[in-house]
Amino acid sequence: QVQLVESGGGLVQPGGSLRLSCAVSGRIFSINGMGWYRQAPGKERELVAFITRGGSTNYADSVKGRFTISRDNVKNTVALQMNSLKPEDTAVYYCNAWIQSTDSNYHSNYWGQGTQVTVSS
Repeated sequence: QVQLVESGGGLVQPGGSLRLSCAVSGRIFSINGMGWYRQAPGKERELVAFITRGGSTNYADSVKGRFTISRDNVKNTVALQMNSLKPEDTAVYYCNAWIQSTDSNYHSNYWGQGTQVTVSS
């Protein structure tokens, strides 16, 4: 079955950096849009960054200039480089993608299990 697995989360001090990665596995026919979302305790899940199959990107205003999303269409991975981290960036970060498996005629939406990012001194 199709799976998304995140890695790279952890504890970092304000001003520090982290790089999150998400690997897609399974019988993949194609992948369209991919994105990173985050959810802090007591808050709704929000889109952080999005990237199309062709490489066009979109960012939440709160992370523009600090975060960079990228993807590798050969390895079927998507990454989020996070610089100048702030305490308000603390959340569980989730990988999301629209994926068509070799057993399907259409793209379905998939989520990873999430990885914790904590920014604190």
